[in-house]
Amino acid sequence: MAHIILSRENFFYNLDAIAKRTLSKDKIALVLKDNAYGHGLLEIATLAKEYGITRAVVQFNSEALLIENLFEYILVLADIPTLKSEKIRYTINSLDMIEQFPKETLVELKVNTGMNRNGIEMKELQLAFEMIEKQGLKLEAVFTHHACADELTPMYKRQCEAFEAVKKESPKGVRFHSCNSAALFRSDNFDEDMARVGIAAYGCMDLPPEISEVDLKPVLSLYATKVTSRKLLKGESVGYGATFVSQNDEIVSTYDIGYGDGFLRSLSNSYQTPKNVKIAGRISMDNSSFLCETDELLIFDNASEVSAQTNTISYEILTSLKSSLKRQIV
Repeated sequence: MAHIILSRENFFYNLDAIAKRTLSKDKIALVLKDNAYGHGLLEIATLAKEYGITRAVVQFNSEALLIENLFEYILVLADIPTLKSEKIRYTINSLDMIEQFPKETLVELKVNTGMNRNGIEMKELQLAFEMIEKQGLKLEAVFTHHACADELTPMYKRQCEAFEAVKKESPKGVRFHSCNSAALFRSDNFDEDMARVGIAAYGCMDLPPEISEVDLKPVLSLYATKVTSRKLLKGESVGYGATFVSQNDEIVSTYDIGYGDGFLRSLSNSYQTPKNVKIAGRISMDNSSFLCETDELLIFDNASEVSAQTNTISYEILTSLKSSLKRQIV
């Protein structure tokens, strides 16, 4: 069956590189939303605990509940409090959310410093603090998110400056965090209370060399198993639309991986595996054909290389992989 292999060695190697930036593994908050970027929530959470990571970031309550016993701190980014736990903190993304939070909920306030997606406006800062106090919530941290930390634009500097202003207006004793993976690796002197690290931990962060030289290793490899093989005669076609026509007599095999598993259909006709095995025609829902006959085929072991072949980003390649695929740690 098609399956995923996760490298413990590569994951720990990446966490070592991240810890050198944060100066402490205690300041690493591992982002585990979207099934740990397609790697498997429980698999990666278990490895993170083994390494010594104590903080995690998720999207929803359902994710927090699954990993609650593995971490000391969990930040929920986009849900209303329903879980009573001293470990779980909830994000305030707008002023109108504050009244929906029960008294004594542990909260962190997100501030919009220029991305213009989620978070209160900077001019609403003092009002937010007043509303949080009136509602009886426990404010632990103030944070923001970068729009262009991985790009050479003035936006990154503007957001850093804006967040420094936010820090000066915030109550004493609250924690601050703003760095995602890219921001952490372009920061010369990291001095915040934690960094929310996702794609760097998974080894697929792409930064322009002018920003930072990054030495990370992909954690995830995708494999497929042969279903059938046949001899294709010159002039015969393969798959839907007959988009591949053989130029010679050759062997073509079908493998149990398709866009229903998250192997993007946009890779049809042109994709080549890391070992230069060529795809034959269109990717189907549950199958893909390749010009080889090996029993097990490495589909990819670096999502960044795959994304370059289909004009997208490694995040999409990874998070498209279905949770039904078996994941194994080696």
